[in-house]
Amino acid sequence: MALSLARDEMIIVGVPPGLLGVLDELLPAGSVMIVEDPELIRRRDLHEALAGLPFVSRVVPAAYQPDGLDVDALLAAEPTLAAARLVMPGVEYAVTAAARLAERLNLPGAGEAAAQTFTDKHRLRRLAAGHGLPNPAYALVRTPGEAEAFARRSGGRCVLKPTRRAGSLGVQLLDGPDAVAPAWAATVDPPGSPDEAAVPTEVLVEAALTGSEHSVELLVAGGEVIFGNVTDKRVRPGRYPVEIGHTVPSALPGTHRRALLDVAGRLARAAGFRTGVLHSEWILDDGVPTLVECAARLPGDLIAALITVAYEASFVEAYLRVLRGERPVLPAGAGGAAAVEFLLAPAGTVTAIEGVRPAGRVPGVLDLRLDVGVGDRVAEVVSSRQRSGYVLAWGADPAEAGNAARRAAGLVRFTVT
Repeated sequence: MALSLARDEMIIVGVPPGLLGVLDELLPAGSVMIVEDPELIRRRDLHEALAGLPFVSRVVPAAYQPDGLDVDALLAAEPTLAAARLVMPGVEYAVTAAARLAERLNLPGAGEAAAQTFTDKHRLRRLAAGHGLPNPAYALVRTPGEAEAFARRSGGRCVLKPTRRAGSLGVQLLDGPDAVAPAWAATVDPPGSPDEAAVPTEVLVEAALTGSEHSVELLVAGGEVIFGNVTDKRVRPGRYPVEIGHTVPSALPGTHRRALLDVAGRLARAAGFRTGVLHSEWILDDGVPTLVECAARLPGDLIAALITVAYEASFVEAYLRVLRGERPVLPAGAGGAAAVEFLLAPAGTVTAIEGVRPAGRVPGVLDLRLDVGVGDRVAEVVSSRQRSGYVLAWGADPAEAGNAARRAAGLVRFTVT
């Protein structure tokens, strides 16, 4: 076990589905209480589903969406939570609730005000604009007509996105004003889960940017950046710009990497972000790092795993230590590189999957996972949730890692009807 924690000394708000295995390796038995929405507990049978994870002590029911977590009511019903030593958000929709609970318990966290900014894309745009950070032109719109008028004023190509959704859900890149009306419903009411549908959202329209895409992962302790990484991102072309691959560290020239780290640090300070991880996304538009969005939580899409492999230090462990009030020291630079390539099956019913064993034998491949099987129905890929698996690979440098991941992914073939 990496962290020394007694029973019930850690709270996770919202079940982090992609992180449970990592946490099980890092945390002692019985150390974690998971706070989750009662309806989700019932629908997913979480008491049974989490029973096999030794680090989970119990699941505590408490609603945190859509109106936010009532901390006083929670602590009155569950007084043992007051003895916790760290609080972590498990999902995007729990970021503000976790920050509020951490503040109430006088524990390190993002800060409720910063958390609210980073979970609302319109608030984030306003913050960036008010502090002179590079932003695309944008507008909050209520009707397709308002979005069409914006697109005409801004050169045609635009992005529609919900202000409060995660995983690229509802995000659409449109070629011009005439494409707005047919696309409107897919942004206003994207096909998410019932718990997401309860989260109120508005619609943001933005001028489309052109350039390479990157993310910056900052580890912040008491308002000070103690670690920073730049990730290169690969995005699917077309209407749905779903991320299809990442490489750590970035292969950008040093000047661009430093510019991205600098602007991400400025964003953290502008928001008054206190402690935790900031995962911000940027496009180098004419060489200028321009803000796409930012999350005040661990990054998804295996980026934490890529950082761990490339820097040879557990990023998740460092994050937990920061939330416990420590200041862990991570390597200043990566000793190697890591990349992930996501598998995309065509829409239809899967009748065969070939090439998995040859893909796993490609030099550098560390992990290969399939999220669909023969007989499964695969939907069109319109968000990151519809991807069909991934290949994770190591390399001596970003090019070697990326090439290994893409080569292995190219060997996996899905046949669908």
